[in-house]
Amino acid sequence: MAFNKNSDKETEFGIIRHNFKDREPREGFDRRDGFKPRDNFKPREGFARRKSDGDRRVSFGDPDNAPQTAIGGIREVTDLLERSPMQVHRVLFMHQSGNPKLYELQKLAKRVHVHVQQVDSKVLNTYTTQHHGVVALLNEKELLVWEDIREEYFKAKENGERKLIAVGTNIEDPRNLGACIRSALALGVDLLMLPAKGMCGITPAVARSAAGALDKMKICRPNNLEAAVGELKLAGYQILGLDADTETNLAGFEFSDQAVIAVGGEDVGLPPFIRKQCDAVLRIPMMPEAHSYNASVALSLGLYEYARLRIK
Repeated sequence: MAFNKNSDKETEFGIIRHNFKDREPREGFDRRDGFKPRDNFKPREGFARRKSDGDRRVSFGDPDNAPQTAIGGIREVTDLLERSPMQVHRVLFMHQSGNPKLYELQKLAKRVHVHVQQVDSKVLNTYTTQHHGVVALLNEKELLVWEDIREEYFKAKENGERKLIAVGTNIEDPRNLGACIRSALALGVDLLMLPAKGMCGITPAVARSAAGALDKMKICRPNNLEAAVGELKLAGYQILGLDADTETNLAGFEFSDQAVIAVGGEDVGLPPFIRKQCDAVLRIPMMPEAHSYNASVALSLGLYEYARLRIK
């Protein structure tokens, strides 16, 4: 079968003609103008136009995850940091913006102990195009201020009341953090403490993995987690860490009624600033073929060992 290879293409469906230039344009059509919809064009029922870039927000990570709530704009982020800094997980600034207002805003974020990060403008555009060089990423709930609640835990020790505090560090997987929150609530934790940086935020994925526990669990983000743990130690709390690199077995360990149980991320383990304050570092029994427990499993096992004789 013969065909013009410069203008036609043979396929399994026959010959497709490509000699468009030889065709006469339709009446009212000008190639220089490109495509124009008919004057009487109406979208079919149920058709929704795509949102403009200004309305679009894209999340990183799994496409199944809902995006983390983001607010852009110098005035908006300033107001947020002044009114509700514990609602803010992190503030993203455009790298080398040269804008003095952004520099002042960055100093404000550091004063209220909110983690800041310098990123390319393209990263900010994935959250919103109306950012003016800054985007704040929000937690799904406003976290507690340590200075506002610490007296409750100091008095509990003085009065002999049972208190269990969990500490999570370096947990970057939102599903892992959500599982920690869920287990903490189920096993009687009174307070979950998280660091100001080095963690994923309280994202929609965390809330979903927590399966309703997020709203009920008290979560605190001290400005200085090391100092907060130190205050609890001085108040008489037993400080315990969970780590594979120790000889003390979790099983059968004698817990105090006022205890702090800390866990680190599975890749980095218990951070040194926590380990040095521990009265004991406990090892969870594990087969030698296994590399490690993830943070939520390790925390759950540690909390269970504390709670099994206390929760009926």
